[in-house]
Amino acid sequence: MTDTAPSNIWSTARALAAKTPPSRNRYVDFLRAVSICAVVFGHWLVSMPGIVDGSLRNVEVMVVMPWTQWLSWAMQVMPVFFVVGGYSNSVSWLSAQRKGLVYGDWVARRMQRLVGPLLLLLIFWILFTVTMRQLGVDHEQMRAASITALIPIWFLAVYILVTALTPLTHRFYRSIGAASFGVFALAAALVDFIAYSFEMPALRWANYAFVWLAVHQLGYLWQDGKLAGPRQALPLALGGLGLLIVLIAFMSYPVAMISVPGEAFSNSRPPTLALLTLGIFQTGLLLALEAPARRWLQRAVPWTLTVLVNSRIMTMYLWHLTVMVLLLALAMQFGGIGLHTLPGSSDWWPVRLLWLGILFSVLLVFIALLGRFEHPAKRQAVTRLPAWRVVIGAISLSRGLALLATGGTSAHDSFGLRLVAVLPALIGAFLVMPGVSLKPRRNRE
Repeated sequence: MTDTAPSNIWSTARALAAKTPPSRNRYVDFLRAVSICAVVFGHWLVSMPGIVDGSLRNVEVMVVMPWTQWLSWAMQVMPVFFVVGGYSNSVSWLSAQRKGLVYGDWVARRMQRLVGPLLLLLIFWILFTVTMRQLGVDHEQMRAASITALIPIWFLAVYILVTALTPLTHRFYRSIGAASFGVFALAAALVDFIAYSFEMPALRWANYAFVWLAVHQLGYLWQDGKLAGPRQALPLALGGLGLLIVLIAFMSYPVAMISVPGEAFSNSRPPTLALLTLGIFQTGLLLALEAPARRWLQRAVPWTLTVLVNSRIMTMYLWHLTVMVLLLALAMQFGGIGLHTLPGSSDWWPVRLLWLGILFSVLLVFIALLGRFEHPAKRQAVTRLPAWRVVIGAISLSRGLALLATGGTSAHDSFGLRLVAVLPALIGAFLVMPGVSLKPRRNRE
């Protein structure tokens, strides 16, 4: 029986679940898994193009059906990612300090789970782009396809830098406690105020740092027991919700927490104070439910399922829009089958549900084939990395990913590859993780 057989995958996850140490906070893993699933199905729901006037166009559900913008309060789960990341990074960094692990090696270990699956995706799109361009596919078509497929990596572009800054931000938290969150939150508020009051839109990009660093600090508070139980978490949730309502009702922030064409500005690209308050609300609400959720996760089935999703979580996240793009290309070869129903029509929801089933089924195949690379083969020796190399690598990788997420992989030249974005990403990946392996770890029965 192969290690990709469903029964074997489940038995492996069940064995891993049974070995979970009592000290592990299972709710952290559960939130990570649920958030990934929300992102995947959310993207498939709102980003699926359709046929308009004979050509394939991106028809935004939240433009055609404005009421769906309120759903973005649940679908926009990037704040949950960063809270979970803050918790996990805090646990990991404290453990590294106890073991005497140096900064460079710690970052390399944190990057390992990200870089392996990420390199697979980048290599695929590099080869696919060059091949399609040489076969005569138009630059604009490849650019649009790669930008859509690589939307997930914008999160990694930010998260990599936030993770690399963990030793500094964690020391900041240890120095002034919860006020460290307040400092970053206040900075985010000032950026929005100055940017909008004095018409300085470029300044808003600073909130990629301040908003996500603030949310990441909430993870430190959670790990440190400062947000334990409804008595502490619910006031946080109510405060975040109250501020969010004020920002939307009286300060002209959009309702949608994701980018919607036609809005004066986006709450997510770059993130705004409104998105930060949504993160505060989500954090408080979810942590108020932590105790009963952790009791439920002591059961074998929900915890095994959580372990299973987490064991393939990067593959699911990174490849879900590539799957969509490939299936769209295939559908166009058959006259745009399944793409002629538009949002708001009576048959849109049934067709959309059918598409979701097809997309999920194909994604499962990708996960079965590529998921094993999330756990590369262990190496005998660990290379000690100097701090300067890790810092330069993280910056280069983040820059490359940001360029790829915003401009894609295709270029106008005869070669067809956008090297200005691809090279920084590849160089950065090997700098932060020189020992990265694309050889999967074999499961042992």
